[in-house]
Amino acid sequence: MTVILGARNASLLILQDEFEALPGVEVVVCTDDGSAGRKALVTAPLKEMCEAGTVDHAMAIGPAIMMKFCAATTKDFAVPTIVSLNPIMVDGTGMCGACRVTVNGETKFGCVDGPDFDGHAVDFEELMSRQRIYADDERLADADYSQGCACHQ
Repeated sequence: MTVILGARNASLLILQDEFEALPGVEVVVCTDDGSAGRKALVTAPLKEMCEAGTVDHAMAIGPAIMMKFCAATTKDFAVPTIVSLNPIMVDGTGMCGACRVTVNGETKFGCVDGPDFDGHAVDFEELMSRQRIYADDERLADADYSQGCACHQ
């Protein structure tokens, strides 16, 4: 198994030591700025491995934009690809519909039907649009939270 880890910079990499400790696992590290491993997006080594014919299945976990491009990369090589989505989830039962995503033209719910789906069938544009719905509220809440509260002073 090969694990491709990617991040904007070395300080944002996670689980590298844990993956490297697994027997038989090759770890390829990529950072956008080149501060660790290779200066590249994760799709660069993924494409190289697909071209070499060494990939029979792929799984992408991370930001939606990264999963979108991993799935696009593997699609050209007919490599089955699972993506683990992170849509907005409110109640975890599918009743609220906040986590809905279109897969193969059908509405699915990330909390009960997923979060793992065929990456070649996900409507990533819809997913990313829905993830941005509360962006302004999240920024305001984060700013408010960073001020702290008077009750613990």
